[in-house]
Amino acid sequence: MIQPMDMLFNNKTVLVTGGTSGIGKAIALLFAQKGANVAIFGTDETRARETVEELDSTKIHSEQTFKYFLPHIADKDAVSKAIECILIDWGNLDILVNNAGITRDALLIRMTEQAWDDVIAVNLKSIYNTCRVLVRPMMKVHHGKIINISSVVARTGNIGQTNYCASKAGIIGLTKSLALELARWNICVNCVCPGYIRTRMTETLSDRHEDELLAKIPLGRIGAPADVARLVLFLASDWADYITGQTYSVDGGMTMT
Repeated sequence: MIQPMDMLFNNKTVLVTGGTSGIGKAIALLFAQKGANVAIFGTDETRARETVEELDSTKIHSEQTFKYFLPHIADKDAVSKAIECILIDWGNLDILVNNAGITRDALLIRMTEQAWDDVIAVNLKSIYNTCRVLVRPMMKVHHGKIINISSVVARTGNIGQTNYCASKAGIIGLTKSLALELARWNICVNCVCPGYIRTRMTETLSDRHEDELLAKIPLGRIGAPADVARLVLFLASDWADYITGQTYSVDGGMTMT
């Protein structure tokens, strides 16, 4: 018998990359509110410490613990060391949410090689860095959930974001391939594509640009980080044990494919 959602994450351990703001923080908070132990990767120690304090204030039982680490997410060795520390303390990680991402926007003819390399490294290589370490302990226990955060622009393209769109499209392909590789060990790998969500990345939109975007969204609003977090929580739960290799859009109906 499957337990109620509020009980599914007691004693579960979760790692969320890019977990100090926006969608990643909303995901981390929701897991904490459902009883999980949560580790976050971030880039800013002040924000990371504040996020852990917020997680601690929302926990539902005294045994829950929360951690933060600040590895350069594109650095394979730094990521490995951080994950090894988590495994030593907790013994295992049940759920991995790959959310870390950056933008370095420019038209391709003006885009620097550094801007291209930075986005590919943080958005795409980071998933290689985390998964190559974590899949082995998941394989040993024949269970695990990996949720990779892509974007609707991976499906539609976007002017000035060839690097970002390429990295996010790569995540979809990586997700499908990894799901095939890990299915025999009962490890589910899925992908979530947020649409336009109110985060620091969208704060700079002009009123005119926002109005243009809203005209393309059937539900008529820009999404909230919690809209994405709730789907991630479901895919990480036992309720989604027969779902793998799939890509889901959370975009208010903007891309109906």
